[in-house]
This record gives sequence, structure tokens and C-alpha cells, in this order.
Amino acid sequence: MDLTSPLSQLTFSFSSLPFILAEAAAESETESGPLVLAGVLVSLVVVYLAAKIGGELCARVNLPSVLGELVGGVVVGISALHLLVFPENIGQGTNSLIIEFLERTAGLAPESVVSVFAAQSEVINILAELGVVILLFEIGLESDLKELIRVGPQAAAVAVVGVAVPFALGTAGLIGLFGVPTIPAVFAGAALTATSIGITAKVLAELQRLNSREGQIIIGAAVLDDVLGIIILAVVASLAKTGEIEIMNVVTLIASAAIFLVGSIFLGRLLSPYFVGLVNQLKTRGQLLIASLIFTFVLAYIGAIIHLEAILGAFAAGLILAETEKREELEEQIVPIADMLVPIFFVTVGARTDLSVLNPAIPENREGLIIATFLIAVAFIGKVVAGLAVFGQPNINRLAIGVGMVPRGEVGLVFVGVGSATGVLSKPLEAAVIVMVILTTFIAPALLRLVFKDDSSTTAESVDTAQIEAGSNSVVSSDMATSEEVEIAQEQG
Repeated sequence: MDLTSPLSQLTFSFSSLPFILAEAAAESETESGPLVLAGVLVSLVVVYLAAKIGGELCARVNLPSVLGELVGGVVVGISALHLLVFPENIGQGTNSLIIEFLERTAGLAPESVVSVFAAQSEVINILAELGVVILLFEIGLESDLKELIRVGPQAAAVAVVGVAVPFALGTAGLIGLFGVPTIPAVFAGAALTATSIGITAKVLAELQRLNSREGQIIIGAAVLDDVLGIIILAVVASLAKTGEIEIMNVVTLIASAAIFLVGSIFLGRLLSPYFVGLVNQLKTRGQLLIASLIFTFVLAYIGAIIHLEAILGAFAAGLILAETEKREELEEQIVPIADMLVPIFFVTVGARTDLSVLNPAIPENREGLIIATFLIAVAFIGKVVAGLAVFGQPNINRLAIGVGMVPRGEVGLVFVGVGSATGVLSKPLEAAVIVMVILTTFIAPALLRLVFKDDSSTTAESVDTAQIEAGSNSVVSSDMATSEEVEIAQEQG
């Protein structure tokens, strides 16, 4: 298992899909391919209904729609309706209501249930990963590379503090307050360093704050945070597996991250005029969109094979193409693709969330909930403190920057998955980390809207004050002009 590629922990590999489909066909007397397709179609109906209903409800109470998509995923997922479930959650396809629906309506044979369920789940997983790749490409496309470079030092400071503070506080607290052994404490502390760039970026885009100074610092810090998180994950996974840290592995990851991000952006900017020239020569339909997706998927592939994230490559591709004259046209064309794929990602994150770990009636959860209270406090404090690390930026909303770094999302679940697979985390500690991930993921988007709303109110008050002062000056000027006109009239009379 590749422990240095986080999103791959949540899914099977792309290469496994044909074998799963082949196994399904071999085990079933009837051809299972159409039934796999049928399962995917029903799953997508569930995903889109959950995303749209949840998003619309949240929009009507002035909350980010992405929060509604996450909640909608919880409702249809393992915690409630069992409509959208995955093999790693339950182990058996018979617990999926979609599979039961296929058995009753499409004649799915009992002996083919598990294989069809696995294949259908794999397709949804792949679509979800494509969704987050498209999301990060769209975010990169909407970002300003020059602004990102300008706020680079501030973003780096936020990322470093946002990793170091929660890691140190979490690890020390678990060892000192709860008596957790060193290696499990280090692993849980590492889970506190994560930041879900996808969730925060979506909220910033909805708030139209993506290109603000705060938004650019958050995005830049989240990208660096993701890289640092990958490195930390590799370190703690190696520590859990062998009891020692492989220095060369860490050095290789750091060098790969630096070369990839800087090199791809530098070369991309040099080659972008040739890209635009090539697109202008194409005559078939979708020439810009298809060429851009090819470029994006190539960079995402490179990011994945050097043990970084595919989403980092997609983000870099968006930054590069944003510097071309095709930016606005491409932004318009990518929106329908994002609308189709991105909700799958957020709904599946919610669907995988097991809220049963929040139930204090279960004895095994009580110790975990106590530890979770501590982890949640550290999770918020550590990232909010990171926002205070911004320097050289007067009148900036540091609280918004800190809150924007809070969501752990799918990245936090990756740490849980790796920790569970290696056997490092005890059941209470694993439950505590899951609770921390759940609450930071669901609360942070709403808090982000609130802190930016306060910032907007302050800005609006300043603008109103300026307008009032300007209006008073104009009235005074008007009165002076009127008195002068009267004097002139009297003289003429």
C-alpha cells in the first residue's frame, strides 16, 4: 500500500477496475456489466439529489452550499439511509439499499452482489477523485499567480505555523494528559496538521473572496500545508511501520514537491504561448476545453506518480492557464464540468462519515469523546494561531485566514485510514480523530462565512462613513456656492 499518496487510501487503484468488472462477470450467470452501470446511475441520482437538496437548504439559511452537500452525503451515507455506502465502511454489499434495489428491480443474482457492489463503488470513487481534480483546476484558474507569489512568504508562514502548532500541542497533550504511547500520539498529532483545500476553496469561491488577500493567503497556505501533510504522513507511517524514520524518503518528498510545483509553473508559463497557438489552430468542437483537460491530467498524473497529490498538479495547471488570454473563455467552459463532478466528491466525503462514533451510549466511544474534545480545541486553536502569523499585511482579516485553514475533511480521514490500516491507533483514539475531522469539516465553512461577514460589515461601515463625509463636504460646498451667488446677484441688483 502506498502510504505517501493520501487520496489513494480512500479508493482502489484505477487499474483494479477492469479486474473487479471481470470478476463480477465471471461469478455471475448473467452479464454484470449493465448491472454495474445501473448501480452507478442510481448512485449518481442519489448523489445529485443529496447535493442539490442539501445545498439549496443551506443557501436559504445563508450557509455555504458545500456544507449542505456534506450534510446531504451524511444523510444518504453510512450514518443514516445506507443509500451511498462503500466496501471499506461495511464490508458487505448486502447492506447497501442501492444493491437491494438492483436485486428487486434489475434481477441482480445473489452470488453477484459483492462483486457488482465493489465495481459500482469503485466507479463512484473514481468520479469523486476526478471531481476534486477538476475543483482544484478551477480554483487555480480563478486564482491570481502574481498575487499568490506576492503573498507567498505570508502563506508559507501560515502553513508552517499551522502544521507545527497543532502537531506539537496535540502530541504533547495526548502523551501528558491522557498517557497515550508516543507513536500513536505522534500519529494523532500528525492528523491535526491536515487542511482540506477543496472544502475551503469552494467556500471562498462561493463568498467571492477567492481573489482577496485573505483568500490568496489561505489557498497558498493550504497548498503548502497539503505538501507538508504528505511529508508528515510518510514520516509517521514509516515510524509506525518500522519504528524509525527513513531520512532519504523525507528528503526525496521535499525535493519532489519543490521541483514539481516551481518547475511546472515556470515551464508552463514559458510554453503557454505555444499552447494558445495550438488551440487557435484547432477547428473541432471543444478545442480549448479538451486541450486544457489534457494538460491538466498530465500534470495531475505527474503529481501522483512522484508520490505527491494529483490535485496539486491540477492546481498548478489552473494557475498556468490563468495567465493566458484564454482564461475567461476557459472559466466559462469548465463550470458545467465542475457542476457535474465536484458534488460527487463532497457527497462521498459526507457519506463516508460515520456519526456513530459520536454516540456516548456506546461505552467504547466515551473515552474517545473525551480525547476528541481536546483534539477539537487544539485543531481550532492551532489553525487560528496560524492566521496570526501573517506579517506585513495591515488591515487584513487574520481570523478569517485561521478559520479558513481549520477544515480537515478528506485529508484528515486519510490519516485515520492509514493509522487504522497499520494498527497504530487504538479504538478510542481512532474515534477521537474521526470526531475531530467531522466537526472541523462541518463547522468551519459556517464560521468562515461569519468571519468574512463581520469583515464585510466593517468595510461597509468605513465606506458609509467616507460617503457621509464626502456628502457633508459636498453640502458645505453647495451652501458656499449658493451664498456666493446671492452676493453676486445683490451686487448686480
